[in-house]
Amino acid sequence: MALWVAVAFALVTVVLLVRQHGITNRLRARTTELEGVLHARVQEEAHLVTTRLPALAAAADHRQDEVPPPLHPSVAGAHQVVLELFAESMGQAKDRGEQSARTAVKSMMRAVQSLANEQQMAISTMQVEHDSPAVLAGLLNIDHMNSQLGRRAQATAVLCGSWPGQQRSASSLTDVVRGATSRIRDYLRVQVPAQAEMAVVSRAVEPIVLTVAELLDNGARHSPPNTSVEVNFQQAHNGLAIVIDDAGVGMNTDELRHAAELLSGQAGQDINRLGDPPQVGFAVIGLLAARYGFSVSVDTRSPYGGVRAVVFLPTALLTRVSTPAPHQAPVAQPAPRPTVVPYPSSPEPSVPAPAVSPEPAKSTEPERTAGGLPKRRRRESPVELAAQTAPLPIRPVGRTASGLGAWQRGTRSGRAVPPAAEGSTQE
Repeated sequence: MALWVAVAFALVTVVLLVRQHGITNRLRARTTELEGVLHARVQEEAHLVTTRLPALAAAADHRQDEVPPPLHPSVAGAHQVVLELFAESMGQAKDRGEQSARTAVKSMMRAVQSLANEQQMAISTMQVEHDSPAVLAGLLNIDHMNSQLGRRAQATAVLCGSWPGQQRSASSLTDVVRGATSRIRDYLRVQVPAQAEMAVVSRAVEPIVLTVAELLDNGARHSPPNTSVEVNFQQAHNGLAIVIDDAGVGMNTDELRHAAELLSGQAGQDINRLGDPPQVGFAVIGLLAARYGFSVSVDTRSPYGGVRAVVFLPTALLTRVSTPAPHQAPVAQPAPRPTVVPYPSSPEPSVPAPAVSPEPAKSTEPERTAGGLPKRRRRESPVELAAQTAPLPIRPVGRTASGLGAWQRGTRSGRAVPPAAEGSTQE
């Protein structure tokens, strides 16, 4: 009997030991599994903090294309929520920062533009008061530099969400190109085409002038100083193209891709992506093109080895201007008392050009809108008035200053004639 009790006790003991061994093995396996999960979580959290979040910040700033994937996807499910919240917070902070930067820069550029306009008015006044060729040459140079300053301030303001500026009347394509040429440093290198009958509608004149000025400046700065920048007009069935060819070094594939992105107008107004120093030209052109309905491309090589820039203007932005009738021979009439046509000041300078005699005075009745209100017209400086009728190419500053000085001395001499010499009598 005792033997059977001992055998039964031994069997129970063996069963318990086997069961305990199984439990121990399962616990050991579970512990190993949990240790592996814990280790994976630690690695994944370190990967999130040291790699994925910085990569997400770099991608938001366009310094990196994509965010690296998780090391252990099975334990990284909750990290996706963290990444989304981080991206949302960073995007909001970026938007606030960009908006603050644009507002600050736009405010400063408005102040610069206001000062440039005041300076232009002072320059125009001095051009009337002085007839010395040397003084006028200096004033014309200052006038030209002021026009470049105004263009840069205007472009920066547009990039920050401002409008291009004052609205002009419809202008011929030749006048648009001349106005753009007057705002760049190397204006003498630009070959301006002959007078064209096609014109740009009023609302698009200033944006297209600024666009062409940026393209001309880019072509002149990136080509040898002894070469020219050629401008031509190309008619199309649904619009017209302004074609600008330079003899520069051209652009590589990456530069063309980046330029196409900026010119499409889809790159936004992120002033932090413009490099150091900032390159605002293509970005401003893209915004203006998207806003006013024209297109610009620089993906074609010019015949001279440089870049061909094409500004395509659809029919909706074009109109026609009448060609001025040829001047007839004047009829002999008694000479009237010599008078002077005062020079109105202008908020925008223009290219130095030779002086011309003032045309006969037109009707003083102002143009009116459809509602009967008088239209406000943009005032032009004497240099700009002269540039509109100047023969092409535009003359250098020295010859222009000499012509202006001679003309002003003649008008002053006419004003100095006493009444008796004019045949008038006193009552």
